[in-house]
Amino acid sequence: MTDASASSGKTSPFGFRDVDAKEKVRMVRGVFDSVASNYDLMNDLMSAGVHRLWKDAAAAKLNPRPGETILDVAGGTGDMARRYSKMARAAQLRLGGADASVIVLDYNAEMILAGVAKGGEPEMSWTVGDAMALPLPDASVDAYSISFGIRNVADVPAALAEARRVLKPGGRFLCLEFSRPTAGAIRAAYDAWSFHAIPRIGGWVAGDKDSYQYLVESIRRFPDQQTFKAMIETAGFSRVSVTNLSGGVAAIHHGWAI
Repeated sequence: MTDASASSGKTSPFGFRDVDAKEKVRMVRGVFDSVASNYDLMNDLMSAGVHRLWKDAAAAKLNPRPGETILDVAGGTGDMARRYSKMARAAQLRLGGADASVIVLDYNAEMILAGVAKGGEPEMSWTVGDAMALPLPDASVDAYSISFGIRNVADVPAALAEARRVLKPGGRFLCLEFSRPTAGAIRAAYDAWSFHAIPRIGGWVAGDKDSYQYLVESIRRFPDQQTFKAMIETAGFSRVSVTNLSGGVAAIHHGWAI
């Protein structure tokens, strides 16, 4: 999960509503405070475990290498960071080189605490931070990733600009996010599942129907694949590609800081 403070008077989508951007910060933090302890279980239930395959595909696309500094924004409980760490270590055994460094950054302390409780890898470090004001110097990381978190920021272009700022020349940007199913039949089936089943599952398992209703609505408000691709290009990234997963239910956006 991630979010960021924003200037007074600016609005941002919170589910199907538009709210003051500063208010969204507070509201999103409340959502993830509520769901943190059940977040991984709910991901499995909501996606029938398919989110694990999506994350595997995204990690393979990022292709972590020995000696790299990788920043995982909205890193939550560390699912992606664990993948990056293990892949970088495997590459190190084949190729040699220095240890990688994988920084897990999330705006929500409860999510970080849940991740720390799960345990990490030797390459991982944890920090609470803001996607719109990253606590890192310019050109300091080799790869930036954000998975299922960009739709929660108060100002997506500002978060993309920060990603561009902290990446070294030649650095890699990767975003894994729910997106727009490409076929009408898939879209109809997914809408029926998400709007009717997911909030109910959230109520039964996590005791929090409203937070999962927000998560479903936030997916619908997020830009489609091509619109988001254009936003990434506007932020200064080159060679931006889109890889649809499960018929566009999720998508990987990848670009280069050139």
